[in-house]
Amino acid sequence: MKKITLLLIAILWMGISLQSTYAQKTSTTGANTITTGVPFLTIAPDSRAGAMGDAGVATSPDVNSQHWNAAKYAFAESEMGIGLSYTPWLRNLVSDINLAYLVGYKRLDDRQTLSASLRYFTLGDITFMSEYGDPTGQQSPNEFAIDMGYTRLLSDNFSGAVTMRYIRSDLTGGQLVNGVETHAGNTYAADVAFYYQKEIRMNRKRSTFSSGINISNIGGKISYTDGETKDFIPTNLKLGVAYKTEMDKYNTITFSFDANKLMVPTPDTASVDILTGLGSDKSVVSGMFSSFSDAPGGMSEELKEINLSVGAEYWYNNQFAIRAGYYYEDVNKGNRKFFTAGAGLKMNVFALDFSYLLPIAQNNPLANTLRFTLSFDFDAFNKQRR
Repeated sequence: MKKITLLLIAILWMGISLQSTYAQKTSTTGANTITTGVPFLTIAPDSRAGAMGDAGVATSPDVNSQHWNAAKYAFAESEMGIGLSYTPWLRNLVSDINLAYLVGYKRLDDRQTLSASLRYFTLGDITFMSEYGDPTGQQSPNEFAIDMGYTRLLSDNFSGAVTMRYIRSDLTGGQLVNGVETHAGNTYAADVAFYYQKEIRMNRKRSTFSSGINISNIGGKISYTDGETKDFIPTNLKLGVAYKTEMDKYNTITFSFDANKLMVPTPDTASVDILTGLGSDKSVVSGMFSSFSDAPGGMSEELKEINLSVGAEYWYNNQFAIRAGYYYEDVNKGNRKFFTAGAGLKMNVFALDFSYLLPIAQNNPLANTLRFTLSFDFDAFNKQRR
């Protein structure tokens, strides 16, 4: 246990070192946070990745791979699985914002897998007021996304996946906002993902190196009014690597590293307002490619738009897990910096995971965020019935 504790501390120290090094290599240009429509799509929905600093694009496959990298399903050990996650969101501010995530996958044969998920985000009850301060109605804003994914094994160590997504965002319930008639926003998007996994032997111990890439939410803009201008959705590039190794017969540990970048125009190029529709005139494709070179501060600011995640996961006898991680976002791009921790318990059929978020800054609205995930393994269930 002393070795495990030291390893988990090491991964957290690595996160702090990355933050320090990254801050020293970039210059300050002033706050210039990138904003998009439907940001709920970027919230980590599950407890495992949530406990590893939001690192999940290259970790080993699990039932929640749909969000991080659907290509991982090609290497899933079970033929079929279902998971349900629940996250009380921004509890330091309000008590009725929640994120629920239902996901499942089914292997068709040795090379093909189908997956699906439903993400539902509720913003609680909101009372709308007129410009004179009079109540005009009460609504329960909500957003959801429905996914369908197809994964195919392309070689013994390489797989690819495509995920189609329908997004609906109802923030106003049709209320007039500043005299403008509003409606629910609807759009479609897709993810394109690849995953590489290779088993190696070092010092007579089995190890696994993996890497992954996922370009998520490639799709049409979204609008809440009848205006011609629409807002970008959070198209995002995820890159990651992971290394898993046996410590002995009963103990394994995984180290993971992710880098994420939004592929939408920087605010100086596109002023985003989800209710007035003041978005960029650029097309989705043009916005994606220009996002690597449009920051007003040049390359130094472009580097600041890359968020970093490091995580570690320890398993004992493939039954009990301890996880820790660190997430870094530049102070001028949102300033989200937090440690994460969590644990998991795997039984014959069910697995239960939870995670806890601890921000560095005081009075952070993300403080004390908890995530809970319950998953069900159909292979284990069928074996018990026999």
